[in-house]
Amino acid sequence: MIELTGWEPLGISVDWAAIEGELRVPLPADYKELYEAFAGGVFSDSVYFLGRDEGIAFDFLTQWRGDLSVDQDGRYGDVSAVDPYSVYAPGGKGLVTWASTEWGDQYCWLIDTQRPDEYPVLARAEDNEWRRYDMSTSEFLYRVLADADFQPFGIAQYDLGTTFKPACGDDE
Repeated sequence: MIELTGWEPLGISVDWAAIEGELRVPLPADYKELYEAFAGGVFSDSVYFLGRDEGIAFDFLTQWRGDLSVDQDGRYGDVSAVDPYSVYAPGGKGLVTWASTEWGDQYCWLIDTQRPDEYPVLARAEDNEWRRYDMSTSEFLYRVLADADFQPFGIAQYDLGTTFKPACGDDE
């Protein structure tokens, strides 16, 4: 991803023990590398990557906490924004969003504390159908950005370039 985008890695320091302690599950190693190199921001003016953002727009934990709160709010009944799944709750099984697009695509991991070393990517496009990819976070993201044939998610066909713009930290 660094070579693809020409990005200079930030090398930010992250308290993974605190983040993974709150989630009660380890996160994928390659995601942690992406997080430390890029923090949060936008790839190719289209793919919103969640990492660390001192604002809230691209902050991974802030987004997960909000998703979980809405998913568990009884006022909405048993309907989940990620049907037929649920948002991951600590110690259980469910989806955690790590990126989305301006077109409404959503990229998540299916996290199951009974299978702590497996992080399949579940993604859905405008047709609202979930698709499972047994590949790493970075491979999935690379294919989205560079593989025009990776449909329905590949954006290379739109000639948007392979850039990265960090989150400002001031935008909310």
